[in-house]
Amino acid sequence: AFQLELDTRHDKYERLVKLSRDITIESKRTIFLLHRFTSAPNGEEILNESEVKLDAVRRKINQVAQELIGEDMYQFHRAISPGLQEYVEAVSFQYFIKTRSLISIEEINKQLIFTVEDREETRNMTSNYNDKQPHTWSLKVTPVDYLLGVADLTGELMRLCISSVGNGDIDTPFELSQFLRHIYDGFTFIGNTGPYEVSKKLYTLKQSLAKVENACYTLKVRGSEIPKHMLADVFSTKTELIDPEESLS
Repeated sequence: AFQLELDTRHDKYERLVKLSRDITIESKRTIFLLHRFTSAPNGEEILNESEVKLDAVRRKINQVAQELIGEDMYQFHRAISPGLQEYVEAVSFQYFIKTRSLISIEEINKQLIFTVEDREETRNMTSNYNDKQPHTWSLKVTPVDYLLGVADLTGELMRLCISSVGNGDIDTPFELSQFLRHIYDGFTFIGNTGPYEVSKKLYTLKQSLAKVENACYTLKVRGSEIPKHMLADVFSTKTELIDPEESLS
């Protein structure tokens, strides 16, 4: 009996790892698509297409949620955490492009509540479908996964800044600079009291902020004398050297 229980748990863990990998891949594709927003002639089409892709990701998360019905999520958290972090990054990136603000963890979790209609869509895809499942169920993104996803978002915003200037948009970098500064200030309040992974992300976050601030400095001081099509080349090569120890202090 113990062998059967352990084998069943191991098989479920492997299924969740595969689903998490699919969620990661589809979320990355959504992020790559959203980076075309600044150069696309019709940004609304990009946003609509990204929403379709995120709906597909949520269907995968629905399968994860069905696997975890009646289970302690934290026993399987290591299997699904990478996918959830990437999903948070994709959703928050789309939300920022739409609203120029940060999506809350409550808003993200509100989108991950599933009903019987959602179950019917994935009935043939789930391997251990059970007719006694509840009418509604959900998968909650943990605060740590949310923080790590937001930390990864800063790298995408830095790339958005560079591509915006390359397209002649000199207003977006100043918006991004303020936004990233607020995020960085929030992470510094956590400091070393938070999870280890969060303090590791702080170094990359500070690098992204430094690059965007360098961009704003270049635009403010030399923007009038440099042709717009050359601005991206000028500041993308200027990266501020940061002491790694300082970022963890």
